[in-house]
Amino acid sequence: MPYFLCRLATEEGKIITQSILAASKEECRRFFEEEGFCVLDIKKDWRKVSLFGSLSPRRVKDRDFIMVNQELMALLKAGYPVLKSLEMVRSRIKNRFLQEILSRVESEVRGGKSLSEAFTPYEQIFSKVYIASILAGEQSGNLPGTLERYVHYARTISQTKHRIRSALVYPSLLLLFSLGLMIILVSFILPRFSSFYADFEAELPLITRFIIFISGILRQLVPAALIFFILAMILIPQLRRSPAGARRVDRWKLKIPYGASLWKEQAISLFSRTLGLLLEAGIPLLHCLPIAIQAVPNKFLAHSMQSVPEDIKNGQSLSDSLNRTGFFSALAVDMIRIGETSANLPGMLRETADVYDERIKSRIETLVNLIEPVIIIFMGVLVAIMLLSVYLPIFNIIRITR
Repeated sequence: MPYFLCRLATEEGKIITQSILAASKEECRRFFEEEGFCVLDIKKDWRKVSLFGSLSPRRVKDRDFIMVNQELMALLKAGYPVLKSLEMVRSRIKNRFLQEILSRVESEVRGGKSLSEAFTPYEQIFSKVYIASILAGEQSGNLPGTLERYVHYARTISQTKHRIRSALVYPSLLLLFSLGLMIILVSFILPRFSSFYADFEAELPLITRFIIFISGILRQLVPAALIFFILAMILIPQLRRSPAGARRVDRWKLKIPYGASLWKEQAISLFSRTLGLLLEAGIPLLHCLPIAIQAVPNKFLAHSMQSVPEDIKNGQSLSDSLNRTGFFSALAVDMIRIGETSANLPGMLRETADVYDERIKSRIETLVNLIEPVIIIFMGVLVAIMLLSVYLPIFNIIRITR
């Protein structure tokens, strides 16, 4: 969607120029005429045409989308109409892709559609949870309150993701640095030292011979490992495009010893928080469940929950049905059962999500606290072995020459 540069005349006779994002010149003209301006000229704003715009990733950051909804919620609470609120929010957005979407949504709302209907074509970008929340807010007549709950939900999910990424950055950098150091020493430095020692016809120490032997094996394995890594980077995204392939890949991920429990607890947390949000918005349980199941990031675990709506239709309780999936822990099932018996299911689902968010945070901190000293010790031992393998032959050569 392009930008258009419009020359406008105000009621006082002043000439102003304004750039606007719109689908066509006719839409620009209609928008400014409704605002009371006299449109003198409309042309494409080439200053805002990016040469690499088509190559840039078309995605919306969580932070930007949360900010948009927070501003929209504040304007609706202040009494502004939906259309005017969308226009004011869109005018302050810097993300080009998000601005284009909101411009289309604004056009659809101006054409008579509801906000949820206007956002429906973009549910793959904003998630079905967001569309369902808006629909519930419109039906209940409390759209600002529903948006406020969604903002809190989205912020909590975003903070959890950010916490996981941030916690794993430092150990990952240490691991990559140690592997890079080992590859450099084994592949480049030690082979040169070995040829240097061979000129003196001196017998190398056992540790040096062992490291040289390992370096020879690694030099042979590195090309194969690179080819395997490149193939995995190409094939895994291709495999994940089909539902069966995505389930297979996510099932392999669950075989990782420490990661399996982390992914299962994340699934419990996201499902509980999403279902609680939708129930609080007034959506019936059977309509909420498919959306909440789609919020589970691991496709294998989400597939194992497909029978839950059918079980509830057949008269089973939510807690019993979730217990049959095999990955909901006894604690989560008991908390949900308490919510069912106390008629406070949304509240207990939120409490369940909070409990598992804290458990995830604790697991990540424990993992980081364990990985950091292990990697540091590994790097220290690696450097010590390398130094010994290099300097011991030098001492032997000095002793022989004397």
